[in-house]
Amino acid sequence: MSSLRVLLVTDSFPPLCGGSGWSTWELTRGLLARGHHVEVIKVEARSRSGVHERTHEGVRVTHFCRRATNVPVVRNFVKNERLWDALTGYLTGRLRDGDVDIVHAQHVMSTVPAIRAASAGGPPVVATVRDYWPVCYWSDLIHDPSAPTLCPECSVTMMARCVRPRAGTAFPAAWPAIPYMRRNLSTKRHTLARAGAVIAVSHAIARDLQRRAPELASTPLYTIPNPVDMAELDQVYLSTPPRAEGKYVLYAGKLATNKGVQFLLKAYADAGLTWPLVIAGEGPLHGALEAEARARRVDVRLLGWLDRPEMLAWMRHATLLAFPSYGPESLSRVLIEAAALGVPIAAMDTGGTRDILRHDMTALLSTSPEGLATDLARLAGDAPLRRELGAAARADVHTRFATPVVVEQIERVYRSLLLPRAA
Repeated sequence: MSSLRVLLVTDSFPPLCGGSGWSTWELTRGLLARGHHVEVIKVEARSRSGVHERTHEGVRVTHFCRRATNVPVVRNFVKNERLWDALTGYLTGRLRDGDVDIVHAQHVMSTVPAIRAASAGGPPVVATVRDYWPVCYWSDLIHDPSAPTLCPECSVTMMARCVRPRAGTAFPAAWPAIPYMRRNLSTKRHTLARAGAVIAVSHAIARDLQRRAPELASTPLYTIPNPVDMAELDQVYLSTPPRAEGKYVLYAGKLATNKGVQFLLKAYADAGLTWPLVIAGEGPLHGALEAEARARRVDVRLLGWLDRPEMLAWMRHATLLAFPSYGPESLSRVLIEAAALGVPIAAMDTGGTRDILRHDMTALLSTSPEGLATDLARLAGDAPLRRELGAAARADVHTRFATPVVVEQIERVYRSLLLPRAA
């Protein structure tokens, strides 16, 4: 088959990025391995403005930068509507030369302008949805961090409830923001519906798009996971020596409410574990975790953010991976990588977690913090079960998430949009 010229437009990309950026890089590598030409536009809303060029391992990366304020709501307007207009203009010019076959938008800031720029006779646009940004203003379905359930719908009433805990005492002043929030979401959904195809990274994301975004009813929707470099993880698995710490429980990820870290120390303590709890990550709940660890007098080691090689080294020889979750986890890269390294996992079953793990076959899954504590205790006390689940998870994710497997599926979506043009 002929090679394609693919333009990836993304909010996140290496070397400094989270899971979505590494997924975009892995997609880039996979497309290059299949003989395609790939260029990247990375969108930034931070402290600088302008267009800056660089290369990343031979790939052209254009940084499209706009300054953003830290004022709540105003910041979101700058990162959305204001940035969308500027990026649409830039992309329209970039696509005018006709040297792009497919545009693949990767996240919330990049999708709307990519679709708008290509709408006037430009190349087809594929949009990957990795979280809940088309159906939730906050992208996490959390209307109240203290509530036991997630937001059922994005109505005016529910928006009032989700604004209140975030605005605090400034809630009366925040009330007028609700009409803007509703327009913002409506724009995202109506624009997303104009994409040539939408890729949801998990069945949980796909179900929520079908249920909460009726505008997408006629848009082709595929469920394709993020690609993962299994060769890199195999190298880590085979060559990383055990750490001197001996046995330890690992949590890896952002220290935030949607990740469920508010449940972590209680579940760890209730499980009766005596091994150290190693926490690799950073976020707004760092201070609260430190204080809770002191109050509980448990052996917790907060490592902060680690670079990727160090993170994978800690993961490789973890005795257990604890995965609490409160928000609807879309498709956790941490879980895929831990499974690929054969780490026994106890996880709360939210969102796309079941796309990765199967209860009692490749991990232990629970539906509550109490269930997580029970599963941690069960794994800690059963070394044969740890070995069995770890080996099964490792074999399973290799067959379903390896980059060549995933990128082949994405390429089929690309070509399905180009066939009508060729005809």
